[in-house]
Amino acid sequence: MQGVQPLDWGLGLCPSLSLPSPPQAAFQMKHNRAVEDVLMKVKITQGKYEGMNACANEFGVIAALAVDHRENLMQAIAESRGLSGQATAADMLAFKTAITRVLTPYASAILLDPEYGLAAIASRAPGTGVMLAYEKSGYDVNTKGRLPDLLPEQSVRRLVEAGAQAIKILLYYNPFDDVRINQAKQAYVERIGAECIALDVPFFLEPLVYDDALGDEKGLAFARNKPEYVFHAIEEFSRARYGVDVLKVEMPVNPAFVSDARAFAGGEAAYSRQQAIEHFRTTASAASRPLIYLSAGNTDEVFCEMLEVAAEAGAKFSGVLCGRATWQGGIPVFANQGVTALTRWLEERGVQNIQSINNVVTHYAIPWWDVYGGKDNIEVIKWDIEKNP
Repeated sequence: MQGVQPLDWGLGLCPSLSLPSPPQAAFQMKHNRAVEDVLMKVKITQGKYEGMNACANEFGVIAALAVDHRENLMQAIAESRGLSGQATAADMLAFKTAITRVLTPYASAILLDPEYGLAAIASRAPGTGVMLAYEKSGYDVNTKGRLPDLLPEQSVRRLVEAGAQAIKILLYYNPFDDVRINQAKQAYVERIGAECIALDVPFFLEPLVYDDALGDEKGLAFARNKPEYVFHAIEEFSRARYGVDVLKVEMPVNPAFVSDARAFAGGEAAYSRQQAIEHFRTTASAASRPLIYLSAGNTDEVFCEMLEVAAEAGAKFSGVLCGRATWQGGIPVFANQGVTALTRWLEERGVQNIQSINNVVTHYAIPWWDVYGGKDNIEVIKWDIEKNP
């Protein structure tokens, strides 16, 4: 990761032609071990370090809440109002503001979007970190490859000026797609990584895997292949050239096709519970950056069960960034009864949902800094933005 680098003192130790005396040998062994410890340290720039901690709790675990949904949320609100139902930008802001106000006391950070959610930042609980989405929502269905694009009126600098302490990008990614398509996506991520390095702000990447040749991502055919796709996405974007600080990833299995899980929908299975455990273990092992899981629209009960499977696998994850698992049941309440009714629902069911997830995360997630050998193994260095504009 750019911004996280091995510490190189350039000591240039040279072997001696003569054997040292026993006391000298003992001293040399201690010295060599000390040098090895120093060389294993990592440098993290101050802005990225502070941004990571702003998005995590005091234990270094990211228990973040996502409300950066746009077209799909607006459509859900409209559909909840019947066949001729509509939703407006004012509805979006009201919905996001209520969630921010009620649920951020239970979250380490809130993920919002600059199109509808900027004004909701002011409603967050004190000490809650702020992440802002940088990508356009959706993709052009008439163009092969689900190519990404950025919000044209935004930049990392402007998002930071709006209050972002971390930048998030969603990317549809098929590791086995046409080489030119993937090269374009990889270059896209590299450019965003470079922007985040220049502004010294953490970069959260959310690669969502797919394969149009296998059909619906919620179907059995894709479920059988999903672990391999998730593994390769994690492996690719862990590479230092992308400047990614946190990988926000999908669960490597579809819970509806895990035969021994409570979430199993019945019918044909794609994997047993033991196979699911192996998939969590294998995919997490591909990460060399802090890894957090997204809920991907699953209910809080299903998401918690899968986090327990990840823990059973020994998967090292540093938290979650979940949205719909926490608040999706409030959409029809808001659509038909308004913000006051939504607030009541959030205070009861929404808080219950997020606390259930937090309980699992508290037990099983590791601090983000443990990926680098612990807090004491990190050297925080200054990055002068004015000299590196």
